[in-house]
Amino acid sequence: MIRIQGLSKKYHQQFVVKNADALFPLGKVTSIIGPNGAGKSTLLSMASRLTESDAGTVVIGDKSLEQWSNEELAKHLSVLRQSNNINMRFTVSDLVAFGRFPYSQGRLTENDHRIIKESMQDLDIEHLKDRFIDQLSGGQRQMAFIAMVVAQDTDYIFLDEPLNNLDIKHSVDIMSTLRQLAEKKNKAVVIVIHDINFASCYSDHIIAMKLGEVIKAGSIEQVINSDVLSEIYEIPFIVQDIDGKRISLYYRR
Repeated sequence: MIRIQGLSKKYHQQFVVKNADALFPLGKVTSIIGPNGAGKSTLLSMASRLTESDAGTVVIGDKSLEQWSNEELAKHLSVLRQSNNINMRFTVSDLVAFGRFPYSQGRLTENDHRIIKESMQDLDIEHLKDRFIDQLSGGQRQMAFIAMVVAQDTDYIFLDEPLNNLDIKHSVDIMSTLRQLAEKKNKAVVIVIHDINFASCYSDHIIAMKLGEVIKAGSIEQVINSDVLSEIYEIPFIVQDIDGKRISLYYRR
């Protein structure tokens, strides 16, 4: 489990994250929702040590974040950032292979190749393995980057807006794959996501943020309700139960 307590970050004397608490348990999918500027990505970035916090603690397993070496942390925590740019010309297979670097240091073993192949199969992109990244559509590129993170095979997976550039089918495929990683491989999957209904249908826990603060955190039933969502997004929400899922309708007249 990852435990976050009192995490804060200021830019120009203004809080972008303020005194945030969160839990990311193994075997569960946790979604972080909220409007633009809520501090979602900054929270994830601090929890993964990509951004230095001004206050608070992050504990991964039984050690604080500061006690993890970079080498060991890369074997336990993988991160897909919101923007991913590669200037060199790699194939899909080359890119996914980067996920094995913490273990192989570039000298791929038979086991590494097996995991790389399985990761591409999980994301249904093995047929693209010899294509260059710059020859792919935006959605195909996103699937390749997610396959790289899956190949890293860590206990904790952080994904910042993984559904960027994906159509509905591929978004469903991604969320289903992440759900299986949590359930079948006991991984803690943490997602920053804008689509509330995807968060509702595929998550175990949801953290709702606004203006840098965690407004509500808990189960789907606790967070996906009209009062909480209307407060977070400042527009009217109607939440309906459809086939056992809580689906949000939102509009402004």
